[in-house]
Amino acid sequence: MKVFRILLTTIMMVVFSTAVSAQEANAQQPSKKQRMSREQMAAMQARHIARQLALDDATSQKFIETYSAYQKEVWALRPQGHSQHKSRAEMTDAEAEKAIKDQFEHSQKVLSLRQEYFDKYSKFLTAKQIQRVYELERQSMNRLSKRGPVNQRGKRNGDRPNAGRPGKGPHDGQHPHQPKPQKQNK
Repeated sequence: MKVFRILLTTIMMVVFSTAVSAQEANAQQPSKKQRMSREQMAAMQARHIARQLALDDATSQKFIETYSAYQKEVWALRPQGHSQHKSRAEMTDAEAEKAIKDQFEHSQKVLSLRQEYFDKYSKFLTAKQIQRVYELERQSMNRLSKRGPVNQRGKRNGDRPNAGRPGKGPHDGQHPHQPKPQKQNK
């Protein structure tokens, strides 16, 4: 009976300590339902790029700080009131011309900022490393853009459960507009 009690106590302690350590780990990381802030995303992306470049600790820290500052400045350049834009079909020629010129101005500001930060990066990265930074940044943006915009419920537009998994979705791997193959009676 004593062995059973000791065994039961040991099992309970292991289960309890595992649950507590799991809760502590979850408290340190944002849950899947919590969204990361822009600053957290920029820092995470900077750490990823620094790892890909195999930077030493000091250079990595400089890069993360500089990259995060660059991202904040890019965000500040975003035009305000973006959601109030008319569709092209609703615009007059004058409004379309203004929208195009505004885009030129915005692109020029982003280009100037990239040139400014190229000079900052050049103080601690080689030209090949900076080129790799731009390549990794572009790959990251492409991955995000393929996922599509987020709708009001926090889901990405186009997300479907089991998408791309034949036999698991509502159409069993068939294109949604193709009829299902008919079973032949023998």
